[in-house]
Amino acid sequence: MALRLTEIFFSLQGEAARAGLPTVFVRLTGCPLRCVWCDTEYSFTGGEPATIASVLAEVAKYPTRQVCVTGGEPLSQKECLPLLTALCDAGYDVSLETSGALDVAAVDPRVARIMDLKAPDSGESARNRWENLDVLTVRDEIKIVIASRGDYEWARDALRLRNLAQCCQVLLSPAQGRVEPRMLAEWILEDGLDVRFQMQLHKVLWGNMKGK
Repeated sequence: MALRLTEIFFSLQGEAARAGLPTVFVRLTGCPLRCVWCDTEYSFTGGEPATIASVLAEVAKYPTRQVCVTGGEPLSQKECLPLLTALCDAGYDVSLETSGALDVAAVDPRVARIMDLKAPDSGESARNRWENLDVLTVRDEIKIVIASRGDYEWARDALRLRNLAQCCQVLLSPAQGRVEPRMLAEWILEDGLDVRFQMQLHKVLWGNMKGK
């Protein structure tokens, strides 16, 4: 079975603990979610067929060992799991950006899972698969995009009620154009949350440009 591939590109990682590292991004096509603030709607449909071998050959053209498999929702394709394993076997430091709506348990343990929890203003909070929290390790990360004060309070309550910081590092990120970054930073400091504030570095540098 072939992969459906939207793009492969070389840029700086803009998010999570690897922010700033030169990284090859493998963006797979398709996503079952429709978050209202999504910035990669172009990856929902289309794409081109690709094999794992062809993806590995393209990734090898770039001067880095950092690879991020993203989407869309990459786990919506069955071939994503063997792709992740193949990248790890080839010696890459692999991360996976996933919505948190699908089961992450079968992901190769060498892969760092950067897993979203969807706050209410995403329109998809009912899709959160809370069972995923049970399989996350310190190698993984939880990301919550904040689009309002209500989203922030939801995230704050989830942190406390579900002990999210005990699972792994938690990242709070302002939704572009919906929450002022400074405001989110002040909320975090006021409540003393055990989280990492983050902005999307690639958007600071290039704006919302495809392939960056």
